[in-house]
Amino acid sequence: MPFGVVTLTTVETARTGPTGETIDTPRHRALGTASRVTILKLVRDAEGGMTAAEVAERTGQHLSTTRTHLDRLVEAGLLVKARASGGQPGRPAWRYRATGHDDPAPAPAPYRALAAALLEHLAKDDGDTRAAAGRVGQDWGRHLAAAADQDGGPVRTVLNVLDGLGFAPRLTETGGGAEVHLHTCPFLDLVGRNPDAMCGLHAGVIRGALEQAGAPDASAVLEPFGAPTACVVRLGLTRTAASGDGPA
Repeated sequence: MPFGVVTLTTVETARTGPTGETIDTPRHRALGTASRVTILKLVRDAEGGMTAAEVAERTGQHLSTTRTHLDRLVEAGLLVKARASGGQPGRPAWRYRATGHDDPAPAPAPYRALAAALLEHLAKDDGDTRAAAGRVGQDWGRHLAAAADQDGGPVRTVLNVLDGLGFAPRLTETGGGAEVHLHTCPFLDLVGRNPDAMCGLHAGVIRGALEQAGAPDASAVLEPFGAPTACVVRLGLTRTAASGDGPA
């Protein structure tokens, strides 16, 4: 090597924290500003998450600046967003909530591969992604329900399908019918990529499972963040349809 010529090589190495764990660089970069640290704490402390408008009001930031910070936290996997209408008509605002260290393990590989392939396909389509994902989910739900234990009627079948996907469903009886609370989401990283498509896919799975189990006229509404610690599925079922005791 000629005298005076120095060759520099940059090597990317994983840094470790004080207890030896590997530092997740994208997440640490996302928290590189005090504003995003503050926003993350606000959302984590809020039961049921917060909208961008609510965060902007609390921080005093401009709404567009707040949205930029929130989306950066979503990209880093620290927040997840979905549209939560609270039962009101119209197109709802995005609501953000924090992911956590106790989030569930990813869904079984075949399911994740199918969902990821769907997202890739929908990204190339200019149509209504939520509706398209719902149609795919309906077919998928019928398939999953056909392979699941259907003893106990349509509601039990839906619970079995959702449990098999890793949603940790819990049935809650209400005055207006049955609700299923989904306390975990094994597709969180995919939800971050396309919330409308993934929520539409899951709603379609539920409708397809109901149809396969003998409740073709049942309705199912998936409300992201419908409860402080869960997404809520509201099932429009008659008592006969719910129990599976209808005519043979």
